[in-house]
Amino acid sequence: MIFSFRVCSVHCPVSLQPLTLISVSTEDFLVFGPSDPIVATLGGEAILPCSVFPLMSMENMEELRWFRTRFSQAVFVYRDQEEQKEGQLPGYSQRTSLVKDQFHEGKAAVRIQNVQMSDSGIYVCHFKQGVLYEEAILELKVAAIGSVPEVYIKGPEDGGVCVVCMASGWYPKPQVHWRDSRGEDLPASSEILREDAEGLFSTETSLVVRDSSVRNVTCSTFNPVLGQEKAMAIVIPEPFFPQASPWKTAFVVILTMMGLLVLGTIYLLRREHSGRLKVQQKRRNFQCEKDELQTTKEDALLSTSALREELDWRKAAYNRAWRKAKLYADWRKEHFQTWTFTLDPASAHPTLVISQDRMRVTRKDTTVCLDDLFSVLGTNGISSGRYYWEVKLTNREGSKWILGVCREGVERKGFYFESPEKGFWTVGQSSSGYWAYVDSGRDSLSIRQAPQSVGVFVDYDERNISFYNMSDKSHIFSFHEASFSGTLLPYFQLKSGNVSMTVSSMACVSEGQEGEEGEKGKEQEEGKEEEETPFLQRVRDTLFPKCGSLPKSSM
Repeated sequence: MIFSFRVCSVHCPVSLQPLTLISVSTEDFLVFGPSDPIVATLGGEAILPCSVFPLMSMENMEELRWFRTRFSQAVFVYRDQEEQKEGQLPGYSQRTSLVKDQFHEGKAAVRIQNVQMSDSGIYVCHFKQGVLYEEAILELKVAAIGSVPEVYIKGPEDGGVCVVCMASGWYPKPQVHWRDSRGEDLPASSEILREDAEGLFSTETSLVVRDSSVRNVTCSTFNPVLGQEKAMAIVIPEPFFPQASPWKTAFVVILTMMGLLVLGTIYLLRREHSGRLKVQQKRRNFQCEKDELQTTKEDALLSTSALREELDWRKAAYNRAWRKAKLYADWRKEHFQTWTFTLDPASAHPTLVISQDRMRVTRKDTTVCLDDLFSVLGTNGISSGRYYWEVKLTNREGSKWILGVCREGVERKGFYFESPEKGFWTVGQSSSGYWAYVDSGRDSLSIRQAPQSVGVFVDYDERNISFYNMSDKSHIFSFHEASFSGTLLPYFQLKSGNVSMTVSSMACVSEGQEGEEGEKGKEQEEGKEEEETPFLQRVRDTLFPKCGSLPKSSM
């Protein structure tokens, strides 16, 4: 698997979105990592390899860096053909070295010795040449094979024999299986898992054998990462099984025979009585069927017309509800108030240009890539209620932008990553498509039509932030049950290109509201004096589960 990212500051968190082949800003070279996780045993060594394409010698590469999830968490740094200790994590200073024997083939690797449990996780290799750099992500899994299972007989328990299996020193959590002599699995009665100070697991699993024919059982402990297991078998002697008393067996046989005799007598008596009742019942049923058939014919003639009218009414109600569902973004605006604000020049990055009416933002220089992110905030913040606004996009082809909301007082200096954890709830466009920026990185968005205008809907009380493509009225993405507090401010970022963002004027909003009122008036005429039925209520609940109840007048 290949990962590639642009990193402009040591404070930028790494996004873990896997791609087949990614180039961020240059076509001069790409960085590749292994597609499968690297597996290493506890106390052994691990090799983290990366390579470049097209093939080039690594001797002249300005910087080779391996780090964890953050750029500043350096595992190994090789710059200007020398190993650099500055910024290296203390836990790796004496355990890492550079593998250079394949430099001429465009390959480099870091060797980690005395592998520990904490080494397991994600690594990023970062290759830089001049102002260009590329990255790839690798995953290291650490595993340990523990002791051979220890199996012993605990004693009689719950009508059988209890057998216990113990194993220790395994990582990750091992899978314990009981099998009989034929290799079939036996269900365990209990399992206790413990973790020691070094992070190694020990297990104690018990099995109750009630079948005396099962004399040989095997306990196996399996490591799912390494695909290895250790097993131990034990033979259960026959005296360990509880012995049945002869008189109890005889008593059970006699009691069973007496029960069968009584049941047979009762069955014959009931069969004779049931036969007489069936003849009488058949006569009564015949007369009832004749009466019901006559009644059914009369009811069918009366209800045919009523059913046809009900079906036509339901079809019309469903079509009206479906037309309203197609205008889902406009339908939400009936439940939200328009939020009035302007762009705050004091919060704008120096490379951004704010128009005189403070409703439009563009970039001064669209060719230079700096280490900062170019963002600006709105003047008014939201701390309660339901509000929305629209942002028009121009010259968005080939540009990179992000918009949404952020918590008041968030850190916007240097290179940062918008995520809900850091106080940002945003969507945007990059060179590889449209994205929603979540805590785990980025979620790819499926956009049917490129948005020329994006609607931002903030339901502060319900902790819901939604985005809509106002060009085709389709839903883009929603942050449900978002964890935020304090004041939320409109947020805009222009990363690259000639894109500009314009906050829609109130005139446009008023026109949209007049159109909606006209549509609502038309639908009220169509639905005049109609009553809401359970069928219509189910239609509303299916089509609009998140937008509040549908007014009866709109149906």
